[in-house]
Amino acid sequence: MKSAILLVEDDASIALVITAALEAEGYSVTHCTSIAERDRALCESRFGLMLTDVVLTDGDGMETLGRVREAAPDMPVIILSAQNTLDTAVRASDTGAFEYFPKPFDLDELVRTVRQAIGSGESAALDDTTEDVAPGLPLVGRSPAMQTVYRMITRVLRNDLTVLILGESGTGKELVAEAIHQLGKRSAGPFIAVNTAAIPGDLIESELFGHEKGAFTGAAQRRIGKFEQAKGGTLFLDEIGDMPLEAQTRLLRALQSGRIRRVGGTEEITLDCRIVAATNRDLVPMIAAGSFREDLYYRLAVVPIELPPLRERADDIEALARHFLVRAAAEGLPRRLLAAAGAALLARQPWRGNVRELRNFVYRLALLARDEVIDAAAIEPLLAQDRAQLPPELALPAPAADFAEALANWLARETPAEGLLYSAALAAFERPLFLHALSVTGGNQVRAARLLGLNRNTLRKRLSDLAIDPEDAVGHS
Repeated sequence: MKSAILLVEDDASIALVITAALEAEGYSVTHCTSIAERDRALCESRFGLMLTDVVLTDGDGMETLGRVREAAPDMPVIILSAQNTLDTAVRASDTGAFEYFPKPFDLDELVRTVRQAIGSGESAALDDTTEDVAPGLPLVGRSPAMQTVYRMITRVLRNDLTVLILGESGTGKELVAEAIHQLGKRSAGPFIAVNTAAIPGDLIESELFGHEKGAFTGAAQRRIGKFEQAKGGTLFLDEIGDMPLEAQTRLLRALQSGRIRRVGGTEEITLDCRIVAATNRDLVPMIAAGSFREDLYYRLAVVPIELPPLRERADDIEALARHFLVRAAAEGLPRRLLAAAGAALLARQPWRGNVRELRNFVYRLALLARDEVIDAAAIEPLLAQDRAQLPPELALPAPAADFAEALANWLARETPAEGLLYSAALAAFERPLFLHALSVTGGNQVRAARLLGLNRNTLRKRLSDLAIDPEDAVGHS
């Protein structure tokens, strides 16, 4: 007979759906809606697993898990929560939960995780000796895309696996690296960040590994490299895709052996730091072209974390803007509030520079806005200035009224055969759109698909249908 499951959930509709799904798998489910009912059930019966919400009618389901551990120390716990922040994900991880599911969740995935948790016979838990998470966590947003990022972060906090953070410029790769460091077991050590793209190729080995006195012209004294400076902490290698091949080879050797030598030295130094790398470049075609080592890629990408561009998490833009206004005020700029209409206008913008562009724009708003409450009328002039400064190939789309007018003119001119109007209009819309995306990304279909928000295979099929050669699109305006 399959294990009994305790479900602690005060939302009747969610409880009904979960119960039905688990009972269909052959599990018996006991449902309760409060911490008091939960504690009574644990005293009266034995369960193979517990699913619990966080906010319950009589308290916090996570804060009271200590009593659950006393009653059933070996029982796996899965936490469900509508408070979809990084803080919640980290708290769930620190309690020793087998898994954390932000609401709304994929029911099939939840059922699979229940099977894994019961089958494991033990928690994949992290011990609950960790101190409370400090306030001021660097990441903001509750969108589904960010929930995936939060869950990946919590999986690497109590180990030293190498992490590769992928994402467009401005998506917050260094913030994720800092979160992994601040919330992880090496938080007491230093966080050393290195922008490998900003170091001249002939100095990068000295910068990373250090050098001995006299190792080369100008080496007047011994220099301790970034690997040694990061002892006990985290070394963040940003823009790793721009590292020269020769330096890639030395980095790979260091990661494989766990030891380094300073330039010009003979002493082997054992590494004691976590490696987190990041890049905004697509490394797969670089590997094919021979400009990035495949073996280094696999050594770095033990745990890849891909950050979504801001256009794929538009639901977070309002929260981010309000967060940056608070930050701006704390840094001495005038205190501002954001009106709903202003937030809606910000959410409609493409933000090609991602979170970094939004942050800079909001700080400028805080400085230049005349009124304490920032509405759409205050935002539009600054947006117009930004549009005017963009090069033609990156110009923002025309306002909706102009686009609608152009579409109306096209419909007035064109007379496709009956039944072909939709496909003809779609082709007329897609052709300039795809040509623009390919031009902006230099003909790279992977990046063009990301820019458009399409699946890569979907883009390739539509390019074929429209007879568009990606190479011909480069430079198209």
